[in-house]
Amino acid sequence: MNTDQLRCDIFCAVIDNYGDAGVCWRLARQLAAEHGWKVRLWIDDPSPLAKLAPDHAAGPVEIRHWIEPWRDAEPADVVIEAFACNIPADYVDAMARRSAAPAWINLEYLSAESWVDGCHGLPSPHPRLPLGKYFFFPGFSSRTGGLPREGDYDLRRAAFNEEAFRAEFALPPRDPDELLISVFAYPRNRLPELLPALEHSPRPIRLLLAGTEATARRQGSLSVHALPFLPQVRYDEILWAGDLNFVRGEDSFVRAQWAGKPFVWQIYPQAEDAHFTKLDAFLDHHPAGALLRPFWHAWNGRGALDWPAFAALLPTLKAPARRWAQHLRTHPDLAAALVHFCRERLK
Repeated sequence: MNTDQLRCDIFCAVIDNYGDAGVCWRLARQLAAEHGWKVRLWIDDPSPLAKLAPDHAAGPVEIRHWIEPWRDAEPADVVIEAFACNIPADYVDAMARRSAAPAWINLEYLSAESWVDGCHGLPSPHPRLPLGKYFFFPGFSSRTGGLPREGDYDLRRAAFNEEAFRAEFALPPRDPDELLISVFAYPRNRLPELLPALEHSPRPIRLLLAGTEATARRQGSLSVHALPFLPQVRYDEILWAGDLNFVRGEDSFVRAQWAGKPFVWQIYPQAEDAHFTKLDAFLDHHPAGALLRPFWHAWNGRGALDWPAFAALLPTLKAPARRWAQHLRTHPDLAAALVHFCRERLK
C-alpha cells in the first residue's frame, strides 16, 4: 500500500467542554497539513469547532457530522477512535470487507501513569472479525506516542509580539514589576478564594480570564481583564504572554508545557478522586513536582490555597519549566509518532 497519501477517519464523541473536540481537531489538522493525509473528522457535535477553529470549513480537514443511524461511508486506510468512543458497527463491518485491513487506532487519554508505557502500541484482536485495534497513548516518555506539537510552533513563538498582543486586548504596557497570570479553568474552581490573596500581593498582578465575559475591575494590587474565547491556534499567545498560567483538562495542559512557563493544572475531576492519581503521576515526572504539589492539590480541591507561599516559589519554577519543555522535545510529536506507527502496520 502507498502510505504517502493515506486516507484517515477520526471519530470523536464530544462528552463535555472542549477537550475531546480540541484534541481531535488539533491532530486532524496536523495530519492533513504536515503529513499530507486526507482526513475526515467524524464528530457527533460539531458546534465546539465554531469557537476552536472558526475557519475549519476552509480545510484541509473534511468535517463530517457523525449521526445515527449510520450512513454508508467507505472506510479509510487509518481509522482513529478517540478516547474509546464506539465507532458504528456497520463501519467496522465495512472495515473487515476491505482487501487490506486498515490501521485501527484507539487514541487514549493522556496520562503519566507508569502502566501507560507498557500498554502503548499493544494490539487488541476483534472478537469476531479479522481486525485488530492498537492502543495509542500520548505521553511523556520515549515509550509513548508523545504530545501534540505543530511543526511551525517555534516559528510562531519567535514571531509573537507581546506588545501587539496587549494592545489588541486593551491591556496597558507591562509594568516592570508586574506578574501576568492567565486563568483557563472549569466552571467549578477555587478562583473566588484566590482573588483576595492576589488583591493583597506586594507586587502588581494582572489577571487574564480566558474565554469569559467577566467585568474588568481593579482591587488593591489586582487588575482583572476578560479575554474572549480565542481560536485554538491563538491560545498559545496567552501562555507565551503569561508569567504563570492556570490551565485545565488536556489540550491547554499540553500547551502550557510547550510554553515553558510555570503553570497550575486543574485536572478533569473523576469519581472518588481518581484524578489525583493522574495528577500525582505527572508531578512525579516533572522536575519541580515536589514544589508544585501542595498548591496543585489545593487548586484541585485538597487543602488550603497558600498563595504567598506559592508566589515565593515562582522564581525557582522558571528553570524547571524550561527544562521540562526541552525534555519533551526530545520525543517525536504525537502526529509524527502516529504516522510512523501506522505506516509500519500498513506495509
